[in-house]
Amino acid sequence: MSEKKNIARAAGVLGSATMLSRIMGMVRDMVVSRLFGAGLATDAFFAAFQIPNMLRRFFAEGALTAAFVPTFSTTLTRHGEDKARELANTCFTLLTIVMASITLAGIVFSPVIVGLMFPGFKAEPGKFELAVLLNRLMFPYIFFISLVALCMGILNTLRHFFTPAISTVFLNISMILAALCLRGFFDAPITALAVGVLIGGCIQLVLQLPVLWSKGFPLALNFNFTSPEIRTIALLMLPSVFGVGVYYLNITVSAILASLLPQGSVSYLYYAQRLFEFPQGIFTASVAQAALPSMSRQAAEGDMDGMKSSLSFGLRLMLFITIPAMAGLIVCSTPIFSLIFMGGAFDYNTVVNSASALLYYSAGLSFVALTRVLAPVFYALKDTKTPVYTALITFVINLCLSLALMGPLKHGGLALATTLSAFCNMLMLLWLLRRKIGSFGGNGVMLTALKSTLASIPMAAAVWYSCSYIDWSQAGHKILKGSVLGVSIFCGCVIYMVTVKLLRSEEALDAISLLRRKLKKV
Repeated sequence: MSEKKNIARAAGVLGSATMLSRIMGMVRDMVVSRLFGAGLATDAFFAAFQIPNMLRRFFAEGALTAAFVPTFSTTLTRHGEDKARELANTCFTLLTIVMASITLAGIVFSPVIVGLMFPGFKAEPGKFELAVLLNRLMFPYIFFISLVALCMGILNTLRHFFTPAISTVFLNISMILAALCLRGFFDAPITALAVGVLIGGCIQLVLQLPVLWSKGFPLALNFNFTSPEIRTIALLMLPSVFGVGVYYLNITVSAILASLLPQGSVSYLYYAQRLFEFPQGIFTASVAQAALPSMSRQAAEGDMDGMKSSLSFGLRLMLFITIPAMAGLIVCSTPIFSLIFMGGAFDYNTVVNSASALLYYSAGLSFVALTRVLAPVFYALKDTKTPVYTALITFVINLCLSLALMGPLKHGGLALATTLSAFCNMLMLLWLLRRKIGSFGGNGVMLTALKSTLASIPMAAAVWYSCSYIDWSQAGHKILKGSVLGVSIFCGCVIYMVTVKLLRSEEALDAISLLRRKLKKV
């Protein structure tokens, strides 16, 4: 099977599993919004959750994955399973020690961390104290999820993608059950959500272990920390913390600055980010996660032409999916919030404020997607400096834009600053990577972007027109709203696919061919 087919197949498996997880995530957020709305308690929870979640994105899914997968893939390719198994066990042992220490420090120093990251909370009685309590309860989540990320790196390299992707479903289920069943046991009912996060993280880790055992990679303690592979991972990981995680660092900066804005701003950004992550998690992360093992293997074998082909295919696939998703989120921001969240403590004013943040975030979907594919290529090539330099510049740009835009546009300005800085990061990585490895199908990537954009215009117009028949400011009417929005999205997808087929988009023809093969099998 060619690497293009491997990437497409893996992305399909990841996308399917992640879609189920994201749907459960939407259910979770609906429960949270109905029970707690947007205010002091939710601001405190989302801020407290932001801290271990930020560490998860930086160290677990970001730096650890970017550093471990290329090294593990190289070891497996060149030295065989025994050496790869030894490396996995050594990483497991070292990661357990490091993350246990970080978790303990995080619990002890929670007041300092929350005070530094969310200084605006101290002005409101009870908000700072609640955020500290919730952060202490949830900090062990980073311990569990870091080990999950290690398991994910091993399994993805072995071409098993389903279990790591589906495991987040159980985090969402745990949080939903905790919110519904345990909130009456606490003085601050939202504490139940923090308990759900902790239980869900533990379940996620437990799910990986039997699959690893069945693949011949049972985790065990190994204290051989002097191996050259460990040093390679450490040297790659330290700079990639910043290089891969800059987008999420910018999101964290937005949350910090939002704590200085009117109450509810942190929650508006959180709800918008959750919806923004729906297509990003299903498509962007799936394609990036599927492409990284293939490109790492090709880099280890010295197959630069093959790596360039995989990279070009990954970029084109990203654009083919994310450009229409971006257009859809922009025109459907208010209808989506009205349908999914409006009701209970989540009123129409909250819908409008959250939708404005989603609109600004959505404009950067493709930029974030391309960055998720481009940055790991440098680490696969053992280049740790370039992504750090671009990330540093991006961080400065985001901070300056955030400070400039948060005054006139409030929380919407923070979301727009994140999008503009992601665009700058993408451009720098594209330019620098081309200088490093030469052409990797740039004309084909630009052609895909052009065709997908042209096809998205009639799609977006049709969706916007059909949604305009409903008054989304009215509460209730869920069946009517859901029917109109569902039919609009379905028709939009049909219009997009027909248009890109007429434009003879290579990705559209591949998708139709794949669908036909699946139908023949059925």
